Amino acid sequence: MKSIKIILWILWRIWFYILMAVPILAFFPILILTILSEKGYPYFFKIARIWAKFILLGMGFHYKVEREESIDPKKSYMIVANHTSMTDIMLMLAVVKNPFVFVGKQELAKIPIFGFFYKRTCILVDRKNSQSRMAVFTKAHKRIERGLSVCIFPEGGVPDDESVILDHFKEGAFKLAVQHQIPILPITFADNKKRFPYTIFAGSPGIMRVKIHKLVETKGKDESDRKEIREAVRNTIYNQLLIFEKQT
Repeated sequence: MKSIKIILWILWRIWFYILMAVPILAFFPILILTILSEKGYPYFFKIARIWAKFILLGMGFHYKVEREESIDPKKSYMIVANHTSMTDIMLMLAVVKNPFVFVGKQELAKIPIFGFFYKRTCILVDRKNSQSRMAVFTKAHKRIERGLSVCIFPEGGVPDDESVILDHFKEGAFKLAVQHQIPILPITFADNKKRFPYTIFAGSPGIMRVKIHKLVETKGKDESDRKEIREAVRNTIYNQLLIFEKQT
């Protein structure tokens, strides 16, 4: 029985990557056109949202969103969330309609097909390289000036220890938000680690609960307020994770 489960898990994982590839191949010519210029990015984003929903549905995931805040489609935001799974990318695209760009780790650019578009549309960072980390601010500045939002997972990656509820938050997202005086939109993903963890022989179809929290304003704030803002946002997400845990 255990060997059958292992085979099913492996096939399910392979299916995930097939679902990632199929829409990209199907829309390939259109996607190429949308990344040729900066003006095409909103169209790319719309296709990316369809891609994300296609994967979630195909994997047997359905998401339930609770909103404390309505998002102005004409404003830029710093979007932050906890990070536990590859599906965080898809779920973020599914629940946020405002065009945004991810700040993500360089390693994902190595994934066949997906990586081709990932490195051309996202802000990549090598977290071990100080020059790469600094370049993020310049690239993010350009996107915000164009009216886009930016999405950062402030834990800086998925914790190696899956028992960690929420890792410490790094400064980057909050530094950018304060510099540009844009509001921070905290989001909590409750079930992604359970549904599709990085552990290969684990996971299952099912619900993915999402909580979109109230905005954290940065207008009138400066560098001296950054640590307080960071901890307040982290506490919001952490406390919500504890609430979700009690509900299961």
